[in-house]
Amino acid sequence: MTKYLKDAVKYSNKRISADKITLENYVTTDNLIQNKQGKTMVESLPPNNGNVTAYDEGDILISNIRPYLKKLWFANQSGGSSADVLTFKVKQGFEPKFIYYSVFRDVFFDHMMNGSKGTKMPRGDKNQVLDFPIPNFPLSTQKAIAKVLSDLDTKIELNNRINRELEAMAKTLYNYWFVQFDFPNEQGKPYKSSGGKMVYNKELKREIPEGWEVKKLSDIATTGSGGTPLSTKKEYYENGNIPWINSGEVNMPFIVSTKNYITQKGLENSSAKMFNRGTILMAMYGATAGKVSFMDIEACTNQAICAINPKEDFHRIYIKLVLEDLYKYLINLSSGSARDNLSQDKIRELKFVIPSKSIIQKFDKIVQSSMNKILINLKQNEKLSELRDWLLPMLMNGQVTVTEAEESLSMAAEPSVEYNNTPVRI
Repeated sequence: MTKYLKDAVKYSNKRISADKITLENYVTTDNLIQNKQGKTMVESLPPNNGNVTAYDEGDILISNIRPYLKKLWFANQSGGSSADVLTFKVKQGFEPKFIYYSVFRDVFFDHMMNGSKGTKMPRGDKNQVLDFPIPNFPLSTQKAIAKVLSDLDTKIELNNRINRELEAMAKTLYNYWFVQFDFPNEQGKPYKSSGGKMVYNKELKREIPEGWEVKKLSDIATTGSGGTPLSTKKEYYENGNIPWINSGEVNMPFIVSTKNYITQKGLENSSAKMFNRGTILMAMYGATAGKVSFMDIEACTNQAICAINPKEDFHRIYIKLVLEDLYKYLINLSSGSARDNLSQDKIRELKFVIPSKSIIQKFDKIVQSSMNKILINLKQNEKLSELRDWLLPMLMNGQVTVTEAEESLSMAAEPSVEYNNTPVRI
């Protein structure tokens, strides 16, 4: 007998007062990440004058706007969500993680899109969503399948946690050296705290260390942007092998792959252009405006991305961290009615404090190690995600048994790349 999603879940009818939610536990369509990457911290809260939908640990949250973005999260805490987030509560007799992986599949989001309404901002039909067919397995099988897939996701999350810690360490050092100006002086002591000379800078209207300069981004880096081939021409996309990055993908420290490709003809017949590995990308439009990533692949981008290439290689990590530090300022600079937008001209005019060459090279040497480890972890996660995404449909349709899946998992237990390998130069 066929089972459907409506047999296994119901929509949450619980409510929580808006004054009881926090930046850490509030979920909107904006802080759910594309391509089933979970969620980040939200940047603002709704007014404290009403109630929002409540969710609990073990619930499944899905963005109902533009289902093709595949925004999905399995709740590991309780909190509240906005109206455009679907909140599933799993019924007794079903394993919550199994249901989560049932809707994790791309066919579920295709199903949502088939029932969606609207063209520019399609929304899923809440009743049609529940008509999605799910595998009819006994609870014991559901639990076994969920464990295999969860073990892979646990490895991925461990790498992600390590990466967050490494990023935090790099940003803390950046803040200590270049915001508080307590970089090591000639005696190895904190510069400003030890009485290092500061001089007033008229452009920034604040003091900076003596001998340091202030320059526009355009003085220390070149910039560019991409383009989008005509969407009506299949010859620009079908069987394409040229990576093409959109602004929604600029939300990780490194971009190690993309799901989007165009053809050589698409590249030649649009304003898209190729950028080298190591290019800094900044999203200019939409919910990710102001976010920054390194490219670890050679690729082209759409027009919603500003590509930045420092003239001096040792400025590369520093520029990325400065841009991330300027995130809120950049959003305040942005304009646009429906979404926050930046422009390449505004980015080029940004003023940077330029440290002495010796200090910035010393910083670059220290932080490069952390960046290399982050990149290695992301590449490991790419392989683990590929294994999970290959196993998922096989387990769901019975082509692979749990035992066979566990054998595949044991083969992936040891990382293929070690931290002491030759560092990847950013």
